[in-house]
Amino acid sequence: MNAPTSSSQQDLLQRTERQAQVVQALRAHLPSHSLLWNAEDTVPYECDGLTAYRQRPLIVALPETYAEVQAVLRTCHALNVPVVARGAGTGLSGGAMPHALGVTLSLARFNRILKVDPLSRTALVQGGVRNLAISEAAAPYGLYYAPDPSSQIACTIGGNVAENSGGVHCLKYGLTVHNVVKVQGFTIEGEPVTFGSDALDAPGYDLLSVLIGSEGMLAVTTEVTVKLVPKPQLARCIMASFDDIRKAGDAVAAVIAAGIIPAGLEMMDKPMTAAVEDFVHAGYDLTAEAILLCESDGTPEEVEEEIGRMSAVLRECGATAITVSNNEAERLRFWSGRKNAFPASGRISPDYMCMDSTIPRKRLADILLAIAEMEKKYQLRCANVFHAGDGNLHPLILFDANDPDQLHRCELFGADILETSVAMGGTITGEHGVGVEKLNSMCVQFTAAENEQMFGLKRAFDAKGLLNPGKVIPTLNRCAEYGKMLVRGGQISHPDLPRF
Repeated sequence: MNAPTSSSQQDLLQRTERQAQVVQALRAHLPSHSLLWNAEDTVPYECDGLTAYRQRPLIVALPETYAEVQAVLRTCHALNVPVVARGAGTGLSGGAMPHALGVTLSLARFNRILKVDPLSRTALVQGGVRNLAISEAAAPYGLYYAPDPSSQIACTIGGNVAENSGGVHCLKYGLTVHNVVKVQGFTIEGEPVTFGSDALDAPGYDLLSVLIGSEGMLAVTTEVTVKLVPKPQLARCIMASFDDIRKAGDAVAAVIAAGIIPAGLEMMDKPMTAAVEDFVHAGYDLTAEAILLCESDGTPEEVEEEIGRMSAVLRECGATAITVSNNEAERLRFWSGRKNAFPASGRISPDYMCMDSTIPRKRLADILLAIAEMEKKYQLRCANVFHAGDGNLHPLILFDANDPDQLHRCELFGADILETSVAMGGTITGEHGVGVEKLNSMCVQFTAAENEQMFGLKRAFDAKGLLNPGKVIPTLNRCAEYGKMLVRGGQISHPDLPRF
C-alpha cells in the first residue's frame, strides 16, 4: 500500500501540475525564450528591493509586444491565474513579490522612448524605460523629467506610476501624479485602457489619479506620457549643520513658513551622514547631529535672492555652519551623499528595512526622538534620511536577516514607526507603497469600512482579484487578528509570507 501523501508533497504536486498547464497555454502566444519556469531562472524574480520576504514565481513571462502582454493577461484571466507586474524590481515594500501560483509579468523589454515633443513639453515612453533615461533623452531640448527617486538610474517609469514615486525635488515639482498626463495599458481581461489624456483635461472621472499609486492592482502599464520641464539656468545647494535634531526639524518648518518653496529640502541625522560620508566623501559635517540640504533653482537672480533668504532663516534657527555650493560639481557632490544613502547603509549592515511614513513637518523632531527610543526598545540601530520639506521619512532599520529574532524585531520596529507617524497626524506611506510590508499598519490607518471601499474600487477593475493579489489592502480577518494582538500588548508580523 502506498504511503499517504504529506501536505507539502500535495502542494508541490499541485504547483507542478498548475505550472505545466499554464506554460502550455502561454506557449501558444509567447516564444520559448520569453517564458521562464525552472528554479534557476526564476530565483532572480523572487523579491524586489524588500528582500526580507521572498517567493519564487510559478512562471515569469517576458513579452516583447503589446499583443503578447494582452495574450498573457487574457490567458491568465481565463485560467484564474494571478498576475504580478514587475518593472526593475527596485520597490521597497514588496509590491512586486511574486505569487506562488501566479505569473510574474516582466515589462523589462518595453524600454523604448517613443517620442519627445519639445513643443508640448511631453515625452511618450514605454513602461520599462528608466526614470533617468527620460531626462537624458530630453536634455538636447533643454528639458528634463522632474521626479527623481534615489533609484532613478535603475527604476522604471511603470514602477514609478505604480508607487507614485517622488524624489529629492518633489517638494517643488511634485510626485509622479503631478508629472504624468496619460497612462495606457491593459486590464486583467486584456482590454486596452487609457487613463488621462493628451489634452488639458479628460472626459469623465479622473481615473488617472486613481491608477497612479495603485501598486499594480488595477491595470498593467505599457505606455506613459510624462510632462517635461525646462532645465533651470542655475541651481545651488545649501548644506546646513545643526547641533540639535529639534533645531533642524524646526528649521524645515521655518523655511516653508517664510514662504519659500525650495527645489529640494532634505534632512539626514548623524548616523546617516557618517555612513554616506565614508562611502562617497560628500564633505558632510560629521560633528553635526543633523544636516539639511536646501536647494534653490531658477534664474541667477532668483537663486541668489532665495539662497540669501534661506540662509538667514537657517541661521535664525540655530545652524552652526552653512556652506553654499559655488559650482555645479560642488552641488552634485552635496547631493551625492543623499542620493547614496541606501547603498551606504548596505555597507554598514547585512540588511536594512527602509520605512516610508509621512508626518506634519512640525513633528520632524518628535518622530526622530521617538525613533531614538525605539532603537533602545528593539535593540536595533536606525539611520534616518528625510524628504524633510514634505515630511516624508525614510528611517533605515539595520538588522541581519539571517537571525530570525532580529527580523522579527525589525518588523515590530517598523510597525511602531508607522503607527507613531499616524498618531502624530501622518500616514503610513509617502511614496514606497504598502505592498506586503505595511498591510498590518493599514489596519491602524483605515477603518474596516474604508478598506472595504478600496476593495470595491479594485473589484470594479478586477472582479476576480487576480492582479497583484494579497497586497496593499488588508482583509477583515487580518485586521481583526491584528487588533486582538494589539489589545494583548503584542504585535504580529507577517507569518504568511515566505522569508529568507
